[in-house]
Amino acid sequence: MEEQPAEEIPRRAVSRTARLAGLPLGFAGRTALGFGKRITGAASDVVSAEVQQRTAEHLFKVLGQLKGGAMKFGQALSVFESALPEELAGPYRQALTKLQEAAPPMPAATVHRVLTDAFGPRWESKFVDFDDEPAAAASIGQVHRAVWKDRSRSGRPVAVKVQYPGAGDALLSDLGQLSRLAGLFNVLHPGLDVKPLVTELRERITEELDYELEASAQRAFAEAYADDDEIAVPGVVASSPQVLVTEWLDGTGMSTVISSGTTTMRDRAGALLATLHFSAPQRAGLLHADPHPGNFRILEDGRLGVMDFGAVARLPDGLPEPVGRLVRLTLAGDAQAVYGGLVDEGFIKPDLDIDAPAVLDFLRPMLEPIAVDEFQFTRAWLRGEAARIASPRSPAYSLGRQLSLPPSYLLIHRVTMGSIGVLCQLEARAAYRAILQRWLPGFAG
Repeated sequence: MEEQPAEEIPRRAVSRTARLAGLPLGFAGRTALGFGKRITGAASDVVSAEVQQRTAEHLFKVLGQLKGGAMKFGQALSVFESALPEELAGPYRQALTKLQEAAPPMPAATVHRVLTDAFGPRWESKFVDFDDEPAAAASIGQVHRAVWKDRSRSGRPVAVKVQYPGAGDALLSDLGQLSRLAGLFNVLHPGLDVKPLVTELRERITEELDYELEASAQRAFAEAYADDDEIAVPGVVASSPQVLVTEWLDGTGMSTVISSGTTTMRDRAGALLATLHFSAPQRAGLLHADPHPGNFRILEDGRLGVMDFGAVARLPDGLPEPVGRLVRLTLAGDAQAVYGGLVDEGFIKPDLDIDAPAVLDFLRPMLEPIAVDEFQFTRAWLRGEAARIASPRSPAYSLGRQLSLPPSYLLIHRVTMGSIGVLCQLEARAAYRAILQRWLPGFAG
């Protein structure tokens, strides 16, 4: 089938395709069924590697064409494949990883139309050169390499992010589907109050549609990490609601570091990613909230290059002090203090009768990476934790279903889980405990 621009895909086709491979209920149901058969071995003699590869490629193409919440879901899967069994994740890993930096592009004529709306009919006069072929693509926009006209004769290399026409409507429509599934989530996770979480998620993700708001966040990051010897943030050159022009960063993409980087490179990438995660709220008052590998580069000088600031959590007072304090108390084995703190913060509802030591047993294995001076994240470790929490046979399963997630912690939780997924893909060894001691309020005591 000939590929169509996102805004030209018929609504009926999008709806049908979304049900097949994008929106939560249809995708989750079919995926769970297929995954269940693979895990139990029932389909091992039936589903060939070739069929799985075709399915993976179809998944990539469909999620990429939708370019809304469905593609965001695909990017999340590309991070969390680390938690899946190797025999299951293998056929899908390559296809899902493509969603981190690539997607079916929109035509050059559509790109030019968006640039005309942003900078006027003479938009080309602002550039020495503009490459119509996209260098990368994401959930709501694609990036073009260009040279911005400035005082120097050669100009300045820039990245031009252009939003897909109709991306906002597609994204908000996908989020609307989530709100309709609140009842299902309540059945699957009785302790979770879904409606305020969906409201918070909708508000934060809607912000990603405003590139001028993203430009403001990127300027704050760039100022906070100016001349830093570990983190590099490209400066903002120009912006409009649907176009963002920033300095170009050359470097090795995180996906390449994951697939073929040396042990030293992967370890350093992991340490820098953790440093960004915990230092940014204190230094910039913001948390970079889109930790998939397509947003990071390792520069030639060894710094972590960070891009895409559309999704941020605004934390003017830094990370919440209770996070560090409760982590420290959990590692110290103070069950009653941890239980009381979780109730105070809204993770445990006051009317629930939960055994405090059981809460400690639930949390302690998750904190293994910071219980020691140095730790190596691995896919095997993440798979073990996922199985411990998700298996109905595990004592952690029923307790986990009773815990809640306060809306104010939604993005912090999302970023932490996403970052851990990337660290496990990197299989990075580093002194994570020391990073928290330096940057996480309440952890050092």
